[in-house]
Amino acid sequence: MLHVEEQIRTVERLREFLPTEGFVNTFLKVSDRLNDVARRFIERSPFIVIATKSSKGLIDVSPKGDTMGFVEVYDDKTMIIPDRLGNHRVDGFHNLLEDPNIAVLFIVPGHGDTLRVAGKARIVRDDAISKRHAVNGREPLLALVVDVEEAFMHCSKSMIRSRLWHSDHWPERKSAPTLAEWVIATVEREQTLDDVQDDHSADEVSRLY
Repeated sequence: MLHVEEQIRTVERLREFLPTEGFVNTFLKVSDRLNDVARRFIERSPFIVIATKSSKGLIDVSPKGDTMGFVEVYDDKTMIIPDRLGNHRVDGFHNLLEDPNIAVLFIVPGHGDTLRVAGKARIVRDDAISKRHAVNGREPLLALVVDVEEAFMHCSKSMIRSRLWHSDHWPERKSAPTLAEWVIATVEREQTLDDVQDDHSADEVSRLY
């Protein structure tokens, strides 16, 4: 275990380093529903990150992406997230069956601010929802219905520091490890790296919807 000088164990000690003074808007900006600003942000977001928690306490964070505005704002307290084809691990779904708490981060490409929404989620099968969210004639089998309890927008400092939207600061794509490399490193199977990569590339083409 890593040894450190001090582990922060109380809110009082935490606030000695990160005081609340001067950050009034930070604490007052939270809404218990999706207002017009949130709706407009969600309509422009093609990418979200979903956080759930298992009964054992392990957190899962899962990326979801689709065409811009794929998350439906049903009303100011309800969102609908269609489930698309994936790897069938369904870690998030398993977690939600044990603990319905969910958090969703909405990202708009090129935009510095993000939208954070939290609440309770239900896994549903509903013909009307499936038909509304069909793509190329393919209807999602399931969807998440999120009952919103908290929503607020987050400032752009993380995007600025990371230079996420500045392509001149991106690493060479081929320099970053791939999923295929991960599989070769962790799974015992009689396939070459090229074989696994070919499987993944074919999956990306044939199993989007």
